[in-house]
Amino acid sequence: MSIFLLLSCTRVNADIRLSAAPVPAIKGVWVTNVASDALDSRAKITETVALCKKSGITDIYVVCWNRGRTLYQSKIMKSIFNLPIMERFGSRDPLQEMIEEGHKAGMRVHAWFEFGFASSYGENGGAILKKFPDWKAIDNKGNLVSKNGFEWMNAMHPEVQNFILSLVLEVVQNYDVDGIQGDDRLPAMPSLGGYDKYTLALYKKEHQGNLPPNDYKNADWLTWRADKLTFFLGKLYKEVKAIKPKMIVSMAPSIHPWAKEEYLQDWPTWLAKGYCDYVIPQVYRKTIESYTSTLESQLKYLPANQKSKFFSGVLLQVNGVNPSPEFLKAMIEANRKLGIQGESFFFYEGLKAFPDYFSKEYIKK
Repeated sequence: MSIFLLLSCTRVNADIRLSAAPVPAIKGVWVTNVASDALDSRAKITETVALCKKSGITDIYVVCWNRGRTLYQSKIMKSIFNLPIMERFGSRDPLQEMIEEGHKAGMRVHAWFEFGFASSYGENGGAILKKFPDWKAIDNKGNLVSKNGFEWMNAMHPEVQNFILSLVLEVVQNYDVDGIQGDDRLPAMPSLGGYDKYTLALYKKEHQGNLPPNDYKNADWLTWRADKLTFFLGKLYKEVKAIKPKMIVSMAPSIHPWAKEEYLQDWPTWLAKGYCDYVIPQVYRKTIESYTSTLESQLKYLPANQKSKFFSGVLLQVNGVNPSPEFLKAMIEANRKLGIQGESFFFYEGLKAFPDYFSKEYIKK
C-alpha cells in the first residue's frame, strides 16, 4: 500500500517564496491526555480553557497524536488501521472542541504532534509497526530502536515521512488551528537508528558504496542523518504554508547540541533555513543556576536576528512534582532578563499548583 495515495495535498516546489510573518510573543502551555483528564469531556475542556485564560496563557498546545493514535477524527487513520481516534474518546473530537473553546476565549490553539516518529510506548511498535514492519527504525545490532520506553519508526523512510506528513496536513486542511507543532520526537529519531536496509542503501548510494560507521555517534554520520530530517522539516513547512500561509509552524526540541547527538535534531539549522516560525527548546532543569546557564548557552547558537524566534520550555510539573514558587518565579525573571519574551509550560496540570502566581503576577509579565 502506498501512503502517497493518502495524501490529499498540493506538492510544492522547494524554492517556494514564504512570507516572514512577525513572531507573536507567547505564554503557552502543553495540554495532554497523560496524567490529566483535561480532554476527557467538553466540560473539562471548557474548564481547562478557563484556567488557562485566568492564568495569562495565550497559546494552548493540545496533543493530537499520541501512542499511535490521533485525538481527532482521522480519515487517514481509519483507512489504514481502522482507528479513527484514540479509543477512550469514542465519537468525540477533542481537537475540535479545544479549538472552539480556545477561540471563544481569544487564545491561539496549536495541534501538537507529541509522538512524532515514535510509534508506541512499551508496545513493541504497536499497531503501526505490526502492520508495516518495514517502517521499523533499526539499531546497529539489528533491533527495533527503543529509547526511554518509546519504540520508533524509521524517520528516514519516505513512506514513514509521508504518513506523518499526511496526518499533519489532514489537520491543517480540516481544522481551524492557529498552528501545528512538533517536539523532541518530530522531526526526530534516536541516533541509535539508521541501520535499516533503506537507510543503509541510501547512505551507500551517497558515499561511493561505503557503509556508515558502526559508531552511531560518529559526527559525520550524525550530521548526514540530521540533515535528512532537516530537509523533511523544510518540506513539511512549505506544504503547510502552501495550504495556509498564516499557519504557525513551531517546534519544541531538546536543547542543543544534545538534541542533535541523541535525536538528530539540529534546530539552529532549522531556524537558519527558515523551516519553522519559532522554537521552544525544553530547558528542563532542577536549579536556577543550571536553568540560567543552559539558557545562556542556547542563545549563543542564535544570531541576533533569530532571538525573537526563541522561547523557553519550562518544566512546571512531572510525576506530580512541581518546582518551588521561588524557582518558578526565578525562571521567568531569567527569561525576561535575557530578552526572552515568552515561554511554554509543561504541562497544564501544573498551573493548578500556582493559582495566585499565574493569575496575579505572571499575567503581567
